[in-house]
Amino acid sequence: MKQVNGTALLVTIAEDLLNDPILKVWALDKLDKKGAGLLSTLGIQNGRKQFPISAFAALEDLSQLAVGFANGAVTVVRGDLIHDRGAKQRTVFESEEPITGVAFREGPITTLYLSTTGRILTLTISGKGQGQPAKPIADTGCGVDCMTVDENSGEIIVVRDDSIYYYGANGRGPSFAYEGPKQLVKTFNQYVAVASPPQASLPSSNSALRAFGGGRADEIFNPSSFALIDTDLKYVAHTETLTSQVRAVFVEWGNLFLLTLDGKLFRYHEKPIQQKLDILYQRNLFVLAINLAQKANLDATQRNLILRRYGDYLYQKGDYDTAMQQYLKAIDNTEPSQVIRKFLDTQRIHNLIEYLEELHEHDKATVDHTTLLLNCYAKLKDTEKLETFIKSGNNFDFETAITMCRQGGYHDQAVFLAKKHGEHDLVVDILIEDSKKYDDALDYIWRQEPAVAYPNLMKYARVLLEHCSDDVTQLFIDYYTGEYRLKKDLVNQAAPSIPSGTTSALPSLSSFIPLAYRPNIASPATSGNQPANLSNAEATEADAAEPPPQYDIPKPRTAFSAFVDHREQFITFLESCVKQEHLEQNDRVDLYTALFEMYLETASHKNDDDKREWEAKAKRLIDDQNVPIDASNVLLLSHLSDFRDGTILVREQQGLRFDIFRSYTSANDTTGAIKALRKYGSEEPQLYPAALAYFTSSPKILQEAGDELDAVLKKINEDGLMAPLQVIQTLSTNAVATMGMVKKYLSDTIERERREISNNRRLISSYRSETATKRQEFDDLGSKPVVFQTRRCASCGGSLDLPTVHFLCKHSFHQRCLNQVLGGEGDGYGECPVCEKQNATIRAIRRAQEDSAERHDMFQEALRRSRDKFGTVAEFFGRGVMGVGGGE
Repeated sequence: MKQVNGTALLVTIAEDLLNDPILKVWALDKLDKKGAGLLSTLGIQNGRKQFPISAFAALEDLSQLAVGFANGAVTVVRGDLIHDRGAKQRTVFESEEPITGVAFREGPITTLYLSTTGRILTLTISGKGQGQPAKPIADTGCGVDCMTVDENSGEIIVVRDDSIYYYGANGRGPSFAYEGPKQLVKTFNQYVAVASPPQASLPSSNSALRAFGGGRADEIFNPSSFALIDTDLKYVAHTETLTSQVRAVFVEWGNLFLLTLDGKLFRYHEKPIQQKLDILYQRNLFVLAINLAQKANLDATQRNLILRRYGDYLYQKGDYDTAMQQYLKAIDNTEPSQVIRKFLDTQRIHNLIEYLEELHEHDKATVDHTTLLLNCYAKLKDTEKLETFIKSGNNFDFETAITMCRQGGYHDQAVFLAKKHGEHDLVVDILIEDSKKYDDALDYIWRQEPAVAYPNLMKYARVLLEHCSDDVTQLFIDYYTGEYRLKKDLVNQAAPSIPSGTTSALPSLSSFIPLAYRPNIASPATSGNQPANLSNAEATEADAAEPPPQYDIPKPRTAFSAFVDHREQFITFLESCVKQEHLEQNDRVDLYTALFEMYLETASHKNDDDKREWEAKAKRLIDDQNVPIDASNVLLLSHLSDFRDGTILVREQQGLRFDIFRSYTSANDTTGAIKALRKYGSEEPQLYPAALAYFTSSPKILQEAGDELDAVLKKINEDGLMAPLQVIQTLSTNAVATMGMVKKYLSDTIERERREISNNRRLISSYRSETATKRQEFDDLGSKPVVFQTRRCASCGGSLDLPTVHFLCKHSFHQRCLNQVLGGEGDGYGECPVCEKQNATIRAIRRAQEDSAERHDMFQEALRRSRDKFGTVAEFFGRGVMGVGGGE
């Protein structure tokens, strides 16, 4: 009996030993009074040989059916059995061995699998190859109901007492060992359902009755076993013992049903995947759980969870290597710290390295992971692995890697990483601070773009000047003069050969380091006059023709601090910079000032001829009118270096004559002071009061001055450079000058003062009389009549006639002349045209005095600059500064 999947059709075969078997097709959805509707009926022919049917199979559309008989014959029925349009039968196979199973395999070629008690065969019943004899694929047969078709793969499954076998069109496939007698086989999803007969009543292995189901009536109530096996994953999913033998196994509604001989029906439902996994966890079957998850197409997160559990299980058992392999597989969904903590022991450092390396390959490593990995390499002193790691191209925090390499002493590796990631500052820092390779650092700087080279040059200038001063100085000169060019290596096309005795399992990091840092490898082929590559000098010369790159030339003064304690190099730098054209004025001042200072400082460390040579250089600088050095700087530097020639020269150029004189007096050089006084006294009168104080500062100086004191006093007296009291105070400061030395000066001064007093008295008397006269005139104008006796006009000079205009200033005018002068008509004439200009001047002077009276700052400034304080106060008092303004 067979029910067609997805339809209401049922196929049944009835047989007895007296007639041919009868095949009927039923429609279970078409019921009549007798039951299900019968669609067709067909007698199965076996050549009129009355043998029981041992196997039956049908296609899903019932277009072909195969019936196997116990006499070894197989009959194939073709036709439309559903609509009862007739069918054809043909015996396609005959054998002396009874048929135990038949099965179809559909496709472009329809193949019929046949099993007998002694063989497994394939027979093509339609398509290419039809009509050919059956092809054996196994020399061992199987029992009745012990062959079925795997609908997923199209292969047949054959169960024997030792194993479960798979067969395809080309022969035997995989097998699954499962010992014990087999009674029935059926597929359910990915499982193979196997029923076994009772063990106690098993017939002997040579009994033919077992193959045809003989003796089953006696074994109805004997227990049997049933198992569900996943042959792909190779495990038994379910097994149980039944109180009765299995009669039939079939699949319906997504479940597996089992019918026993005692009439019981068992339903088997597959558990969810999570329940399966939980069961496997409990039994520590992690490998099976992993395979199950893969077969079930679980997502990566769930699979990694299983792998992590498996790793934990192996770790607890002490199988650290295998446990680490599981952790590595689950790395995408595992918190790294959970695994790292387990392997921090020194004995398991290799496992830890393996895990950390995998983290970096999966781009899951953090800064701490990189640090830990590099620490592990350093602890093992595994330089080879360290180089492999940094060359691997993994995405790790290179800054951390560089830091760890530097701390561990792997400077070449740190340089490689820094250069690989374009960290030029770090490259220079490592070469200088760690490797102490100053020449290499300078060469690397010289190969960078200006924007990169300049900061590094300034940062390490002092250190580099200590170890490679000439090259660093040249680099400074090139950069600050706009002639900076990048160094480049020029090598021959033919690479130097490596000696035959040299072998290396792993390329050295030197192959990744720029040429400037590689050791020179001499090749046997490069001998005589044929060098293997160009030197640095040749490389530089080769690039000299190229124009320098465009960059902003920094201010020269920014380089000054780098040359501290390197005078010779600093002078070379300055002398090169001052030769530039188009320098800004400020830069020229800075350069020449610094150069002047360096000349003086160098001279101070030299003796005799060398000192005079350097001082001559300094003097030539300040002698040159085109050299813009600030006078105050020259004076300061000359003073600090005790360079008197420079002091005098600059003070002369700047008109600082008083400072020149003071420089002689401070050095007690009386002769020089007298010369300076005679030379500059006419232009700088204030030198005489200073000379007076100096000549009388000590008896020795007074003796050296001689008659010069009288000349000074005479000049002071003649020009009024000092008040007599100031002279007396100056002379009385030291008990050096005597009264006889100043007797003549005092008598001349007293006589002059007397004459001035007499003159002042006469002026006072005249001012008083004039003031009294003016006041009287004012009074008369206001109280007495005025008599005008003028007979001629002050404008035209003609005789006066009426109408006439008289002014109190005694000027008279024709009215017509006055109108012409004033340009108006009428009787209102305010001011005499003749006196108008004089009066306007007086009013302007008065207004200026009144305005200045409010300018107290002007008064204070005049008082501060004045030598005659009382005279200044009197002058401003006369201007009305301290009075109250009155009317005109």
